[in-house]
Amino acid sequence: MEIIPVIPRGYCKGVVRAINLAKETAQKYPNTPITMLGMIVHNQYVVEACEKLGIHCIEEKGKTRLELLDKINDGIVIFTAHGVSEEVIKKAQQKGLITIDASCDDVTKTQSIVKDYLENNYDVLYIGKKNHPEAEAVVAISPHVHFIETEQDLDNLPSFNKVMITNQTTMSIFEIYKILEACKQKYADVEILDEICNATRIRQEAIMKLENIDCLLVVGDPKSNNSNKLKEIALERNIPAVYLLETAKDIEEEWIKDKNRIAVTSGASTPTYLTNQVIKMLQHYAETTELIKPEIDINQLLD
Repeated sequence: MEIIPVIPRGYCKGVVRAINLAKETAQKYPNTPITMLGMIVHNQYVVEACEKLGIHCIEEKGKTRLELLDKINDGIVIFTAHGVSEEVIKKAQQKGLITIDASCDDVTKTQSIVKDYLENNYDVLYIGKKNHPEAEAVVAISPHVHFIETEQDLDNLPSFNKVMITNQTTMSIFEIYKILEACKQKYADVEILDEICNATRIRQEAIMKLENIDCLLVVGDPKSNNSNKLKEIALERNIPAVYLLETAKDIEEEWIKDKNRIAVTSGASTPTYLTNQVIKMLQHYAETTELIKPEIDINQLLD
């Protein structure tokens, strides 16, 4: 059995920045309540590591960032790497909270681009994942930002005089291509800005280049959009067996038994520590056929 660690792996720059800001905040304000507005990044183990630093995370399915803010009445609020709307920032300040913005630079860049086009009287079509915080923040900018998740959403939109279309930074290359092509058919003069971030793109391209793979393991949280897109792309490329798993503990022997070439990749919010555990476990199995699942040291997840 051959184990192929796919490059790149580990945190992207936006996740590194968010984690560093969280650690710095915990050190600077040891006696002040600190609350993360949502998951700092979409990885439950990173959230648990932040909890050990004294940073409480609030997340509730179906609740927007604006609604979640009602649960924070004092101390510090950290906005996550996914970006945040001006409305949320204003509300936090009105509540007298100290605000720490851990938004990824690529996300804030997309927001700035959208605002520039709105100022020039464009309607903006935004391709994203429903209820994702990054999309939520962009759509909140203006009623002239129209959310699109499927081609049907595009069909339901009216005509506009000036149109620009862009996307959430963690979308699949394949996914946005189909919608962009449909958009060009509907709006003759549409301006297209592909905003898939570099960390997401190069991970997706690495999957597309894999050959003669029997199985691909994607290490990432089920809530991580960029991790899920890696799985979807692998299936599009007809890799016979593709699994999304959070840690080495999730691996089932039937996934890997009798496989000749197994590749391992990870989402941009997955700690290298967790991915390395998967690789080492597979290498041990390849040598011994023993499936020994390791314990997880939470203290190593923020390094």
